Amino acid sequence: MPLVPGAKTRVISNFRLHDSDTGSPEVQIALLSQRIEQLTEHFKTHKKDHHSRRGLLMLVGQRRRLLDYLKQSSVERYRKVVSSLSLRK
Repeated sequence: MPLVPGAKTRVISNFRLHDSDTGSPEVQIALLSQRIEQLTEHFKTHKKDHHSRRGLLMLVGQRRRLLDYLKQSSVERYRKVVSSLSLRK
């Protein structure tokens, strides 16, 4: 299930680096986090949906790789994203 268009634009506007930014690691991590939260809520009612659970694990792995990349390239930006999204690490 895709994100609601209004929610997606809000997330992009909060994490973008400049006006036309939609692909920076910060924006991608924030969008993945939003999607992960949505799927986590889905699993509270649909406990046996194992096909979507695989997709959730893939999204978590993708977010982890982007966070590792961001940590290697700029530690300040990494810390800012982790604190604003309240992620563990």
